Order: sequence, then structure tokens, then C-alpha cells
Amino acid sequence: MRDILLFNTFVTQDVLILFYYIGALLMPLVLYLFRGEIIKHISFFKRINDTLKDFYSKFTSTQKIVFWLVFITIFLCMELCWRMMFEMMIGYFDMHNYLYQISNKFK
Repeated sequence: MRDILLFNTFVTQDVLILFYYIGALLMPLVLYLFRGEIIKHISFFKRINDTLKDFYSKFTSTQKIVFWLVFITIFLCMELCWRMMFEMMIGYFDMHNYLYQISNKFK
């Protein structure tokens, strides 16, 4: 407990994992649900949404399939980048903990 209070040991790994899952699972859902509220209350976003719906309705069925494949690919790439960012941060804090343990062995 003393190491946590003196910031010699970080509690970040558990917190980072929690934030990873919040960002990977909850954020897309919350943003999708919040999108409706934004469109309903802000006229600028309503115009953009209407323009995009008109644009999408002019697609052929093949273009719609390609659109959704590209959308899913981009979404999965963003999820992968999100994961890699958190793995890098966890690795960094693990490295700090290992180096701290090694330095304490030589004291």
C-alpha cells in the first residue's frame, strides 16, 4: 500500500483495461445513441444527416455493399489502433514496475 501512495507502483494496468473496454464497447454504442439527439436538436447536423441520407439513397446495391464493407473495415482498424494504444501504455507501465523492482534489488 505504501508503494501505491508514494507512486512507486502504479495502479494503471487495471484502470487502463477498464478504460479500454469502455472505449471499445460502450463508446461506439453511446455515440450511436447520442447521434440521434444531436441530429434532433442541432439543425446543422440535421442538414448534414439529410444530405448524407440522400447521397446514400442514390447508391446502387453493389455500392451499398462496398460502402458497408469499407465502413466495417475502417471501424475494425480503429478498434485495432485503440487496442494497440492501450497495449503500449500497459507495456510502458509494466516496464516501469520491472525496472523499479530491479533497482530495489541492487540497493
